[in-house]
Amino acid sequence: MTAHPLDPLTADEFRAAAAVLRREKGVGEGWRFAGIELREPAKDVVRSWQPGDPNPRAARVTCFDRAANAAYTAVVSLTDDAVLEWTAVPGQQPNMTVDEWHEAHVALIADERVIASLAARGITDLDLVLIDTWAYGHSLIPQQFADRRVGWTDVWVRETPNGNPYAHPVNGLHHVVDLNTMELLDIEDTFSVAAPTGAMGEYIPALVPGLVQREDIKTFEVTQPEGVSFALEGNELTWLGWSMRIGFNHREGLVLHRVGIDGRSVAHRMSFAEMVVPYRDPGEDHYRRTAFDIGEWGLGFMTTSLELGCDCLGEITYVDAVLHDSHAEPYAIKNAICIHEEDDGVLWKHVDENAGAEVRRSRRLVVSFHATVANYEYLVYWRFYQDGQIECEVRATGIMVTSTFEGTPPPHGTVVDDHTTAPIHQHFIVARLDMEVDTPDNTVVQVHTEAPPTGPGNPYGMALVSRSTPVTTEGGYDLDWASQRGYKVTSASRRNAWGAPTSYKLVPTAAIPALAGPGSPLMQRAGVVAHPVWVTPFDAAERWPSGEFCNQSSQDAGLPEWTKAGRSTEATDVVLWHVFGLHHVPRVEDWPVMPVDIVRFELKPTGFFDRNPTLDVPPSKGSHCH
Repeated sequence: MTAHPLDPLTADEFRAAAAVLRREKGVGEGWRFAGIELREPAKDVVRSWQPGDPNPRAARVTCFDRAANAAYTAVVSLTDDAVLEWTAVPGQQPNMTVDEWHEAHVALIADERVIASLAARGITDLDLVLIDTWAYGHSLIPQQFADRRVGWTDVWVRETPNGNPYAHPVNGLHHVVDLNTMELLDIEDTFSVAAPTGAMGEYIPALVPGLVQREDIKTFEVTQPEGVSFALEGNELTWLGWSMRIGFNHREGLVLHRVGIDGRSVAHRMSFAEMVVPYRDPGEDHYRRTAFDIGEWGLGFMTTSLELGCDCLGEITYVDAVLHDSHAEPYAIKNAICIHEEDDGVLWKHVDENAGAEVRRSRRLVVSFHATVANYEYLVYWRFYQDGQIECEVRATGIMVTSTFEGTPPPHGTVVDDHTTAPIHQHFIVARLDMEVDTPDNTVVQVHTEAPPTGPGNPYGMALVSRSTPVTTEGGYDLDWASQRGYKVTSASRRNAWGAPTSYKLVPTAAIPALAGPGSPLMQRAGVVAHPVWVTPFDAAERWPSGEFCNQSSQDAGLPEWTKAGRSTEATDVVLWHVFGLHHVPRVEDWPVMPVDIVRFELKPTGFFDRNPTLDVPPSKGSHCH
């Protein structure tokens, strides 16, 4: 099958990109490759491309020289075997790598000073110790190490080899490590807390005392004897009028390209561009704990393989993903993406006294992937419906970070076990929605509802009117529950049969407040969380809402900075950014392993069609639904 311009890089292409830089730029064994991804072609090239057309391939690379602590970005032509761009980025730290995380644990657990610090706490079985490295924000790095690539660590101890390490924090003990040299720079041993004797933090059945698994759950199976209604050819997915291309990279994980329905475009590209997780406990163990799970680590690098019957149920098609380690050696993530159909209850129904009942069942196409970021899991689902709706859902699960305490529990969390508290924290997810509603020229419109005053024309005070205001200038925008303020993306040149611009409306359900002052490190580094909606004109270089280099960052170099230009967003190629997530005040029921906490948003066709587009859905076979 002919390769498409948006197909992810192959294993051979990862190796080829690295080989060019080793040959032309001296990228040697002392370097690390932080990220290699497809450099996506221009939109007009993608729109017009047909099989058989030229398909020049290029990779964008971020790498760094450990000895010099110097980072570079590059663009490599894979077609021409040449370096197209080579740019030094002084003062910036690329994303952390999985290799560094593992190497830091190995180096630290072998260091005599670390061994002594653990022994002082009564910890001598080093096989049970987990040293978990986190990235720093610049303002919190010890001044003497500010010019290095550094990480700080938590220490956790398993009770048994398969036990839950996060159930046993070693409070007050943190290490500072140079990630280029794997040198221990400092041990912060500020306080200790006696391990609680009554805590039970295990979740694996064999380790939970007295657990008897219930036997009254009957088998639940999903079968499709005629097969599925979708088709996957290469990376092109089609289903009941929908079409899209599946992409994947180290930073965003799953990417959906060229999303359309009935031959009409809806979005050029949809993905998650950042995930900011600040912990709101100012205590010694947590004050540095603000993770940029995408910018500092990468959802692609954190993606895990999916299992039939566990993660996905039914008639499943899996897609493997290929990524690279920090030496540019490729590896495969088997079953990284799951594609399947689900029943979704009633699609529409009416009972008429003459005609009787007409009922149609809804089904949806689900494209999903799961990422494990240390203690947390993020389960991401993009769902497509027969009526043109798109739903994006995130399920957060895994294990909460905890601390043990003596005396009065700290006020910044919830007591979840014996002398064990879990801190309040937040998960801000930034969806980047590069929309293309029917045409490349779109305008975002703010809509809200007003209640006119009682008087002439509204004698009973029951009138409501909908107001629309074009968003003509880029920036951050807010929602308002009282007026039902929202935002829709409209075509500037396409109208439906009734004269209105065709459009898709963003329907938020999980916008959360930042609850942080403008001078706080959170708002300085992640100013994007100040607003749930941002609108910008498309710029191929503007991909990362908190900046490309979040690791050790001091300022948000993304949306708050870009939008200072005040560019026009009217009748142009626009990007809609939506910030949503979890405001997590822990529950006791979230411990020791957290039932999924669900957040979502929707993109709903609003005047995109001329009427209900599902009138052609037939009744269920074998039913009495007419």
